[in-house]
Formats: sequence, structure tokens, C-alpha cells
Amino acid sequence: MTAIQQQRTKTNYLLGFCRIFTGLLFIFSGFIKANDPTGFGYKLQEYFEVFHLTAFNEYATAIAVVICGFEILLGALLLLGVYANTVAWGLLLLILFFTFLTFYSAFFEVVTSCGCFGDAIPLTPWQSFSKDLVLLALILIIFFNRKQLRSIIKGSGNQFVATVITAIISLGIGIYTVNYLPFIDFLPYKVGNNLPSLMVLPEGKQGDLFEQIYTMKNKKTGETKKVNDKVYMADKLWEDESWEIIGEPESKLVKKGYDIPIPDLLITDADGADYTQEIIANPYYNLVIVAKDLSSTNIDAIQKINQAAIQLTKDYNGLRVVLLTASASKDAQYLSDKMQLIAEIFYADLIPLKSMVRANPGILLLKGGNVVGKWHYNNFPDAKTIEDKFLSKDK
Repeated sequence: MTAIQQQRTKTNYLLGFCRIFTGLLFIFSGFIKANDPTGFGYKLQEYFEVFHLTAFNEYATAIAVVICGFEILLGALLLLGVYANTVAWGLLLLILFFTFLTFYSAFFEVVTSCGCFGDAIPLTPWQSFSKDLVLLALILIIFFNRKQLRSIIKGSGNQFVATVITAIISLGIGIYTVNYLPFIDFLPYKVGNNLPSLMVLPEGKQGDLFEQIYTMKNKKTGETKKVNDKVYMADKLWEDESWEIIGEPESKLVKKGYDIPIPDLLITDADGADYTQEIIANPYYNLVIVAKDLSSTNIDAIQKINQAAIQLTKDYNGLRVVLLTASASKDAQYLSDKMQLIAEIFYADLIPLKSMVRANPGILLLKGGNVVGKWHYNNFPDAKTIEDKFLSKDK
């Protein structure tokens, strides 16, 4: 074998590796996000805020579905070798765009998690940027050797059909999960989880470790210096009258600790009284209707859920029906009066409500702090099904 042939063989092996690895990673990344495009849409809204593109917030979920589908499509077509030139250009442009976003997020600390792999594999912006640099290198190899890519599907007609089918499947995954909840729930409010246990720091775990940084100024010389709280206490600087603290102390993360899965859930009534534990840890069944934004919630779905709840409370006296929202109390009360809702109305911040269920409204069935049922309003079962599957077991 000549030196030229050996070089071509090495190039072919390298190109084959890049093709398989990049294709599978794009499919995996796209599928993970397509599993929860609503969550990815929330992440896109953070970027829209940063770049002053809030006009796109309303379309964030639709854009997320398209991006996820595009990733899956490019990865699949790369593995198939179909339309190699177009796919290589698409991969290059997409990775350049992602690399810019992750670098911008990391350098300016504007978005704390890129959402590259959704909630399944949280990455910091610098981790995401490093991942994109590796992908960029692999895609550049593919791009400059794109003429060597060969399709495993023969015939332009067959290639077109394969592309259309792949595109339909790629977009269909995201469209389905938007309307019927994720296939795999990576959120802390998933079925089977005990919510009270996820709201506290487990025994033996440590939270984030912070230190306080004081800016000190010498009253005589005007000299300024920064010291942490340990130095401040050890040197007894509060006793030295020649130094004074300027401004408010800064809090600096020293060591990352255990992240409490549910750190921010506070459920209150209209007067601000805390009902979190009473609702979350209720030993009996709670039917929790999560309508995070009443101005955009599906009213017909609320009516359907209300009718089911009325029937369930007739047949099961221990059932408590709760509506959770982040909307103003006057809006919630107006809706309740207009629709004659049976649910008690409580309030929570928008962020935890977004994590509870990817629907507006969505429904959780809780018992003893455990999530035993979770539904999008599109697949919320009728009262009899809920009673037969859950409530009748306690009669």
C-alpha cells in the first residue's frame, strides 16, 4: 500500500468516526430536547430576553419544535449519507450558531444552563461551549471531506422519500410531546416522586458554600481592599476604627453543593398565608389543576376538568381539588365565579408551576406527597377512569 493510499485510508476512518459520532450525537441531542420542547422553549425565551427579541416569546415552543426536528433530521441524514453537501453546510451553520450562543452565555453569564440536552443532562455554559468546540472540530472534518460521503440509499427518489419520512418523524416527536407531555419525565414533579422529600436537603448532603466579600476603605489614606468573611473575623477588622465597610458585602460561591430538586415552591392563598405543606403533604388525594397563566389557559379544558372534579368529589369525600396559578387573585376569582369552579384557589410563582407540568392547564394527582398521576389536558381521563385506577383502591 502506497503512502497516498495509507493517508486516504486514515482519512476514511477519521471521516467515518466523525460521521457516526456526530450523527448519533445530533439525533440524541435533538430527541432529548424534542422530548420536552416546551421546556426548551422556556430556555429560548431566556435567550430572547438577552438579545432583546422578546417578540418571539409567543412562538418559542414552535421554534423549539423546529430546532429539535432539524437536529434529528441532520443527524439522521448524515448517517444515511443523503444530500451530503447540504447536510454538511447545515451542520456547520448550526454548530457555529450554537457555539456563539454558548460562548456568549458563558462569557457574559447571562444564561446559566444552555438546555443542550434538556433537563436530562444539565450542562453549565462553559461545559456546553467546550462540547460545541469538539463538535465544531468534528464537523469541520466532515465539511472539508463532504465530497467523500456516500449515501447508503440508492436512487434520488428513494433518498427523497427517506428524507421526507425522517422529517415527519423528527417534527412529529416534538409536536406530540407538546400536546401530550414528554415521553420521559426528567422533572422533579414526575410520577412516583415524593415531593416533600425533594424540598429539603437530604441528611449527609451539603448545600452550596458561600463566602462574604467585604470592600474595606481606610479612612486616613483612602486605600481600599477586599477581604472575605474569614479574614474579617480572624483579623478583627471591625475593631480597627481606621477601616470601614463600603457598600454591601458580595456573596461568592466557594464550593458547589447538592442542588435541592424543588427549592422554590411556595403555595399561598390570596392573603399570602403559606399552605405549601398542607397541600403537598396531604395524606389524602389532592387533584391539583396547574393553570400557570389564566390569560392563555385552555378554558374548555378547565371546564372539562371541573366537571370531572365535581363527579369525583361526589364519589370520594376525601378528595381535595386545588387550582394553582401565578395569575393575579382578581383574575383567578373572576374565572372561578364565572365557571363555578369547585377547586380551591391558591397561588405560586411561575417558575415552579412551569416545572410541575408542561401544560396550561395540566393536572397532578397527589397522595401523601407522592405524585400518582400526571396529565396534559389533552389526555386527562374521565372521572370513572380516575376513580377505578386510583380512588377506588382506598374505599
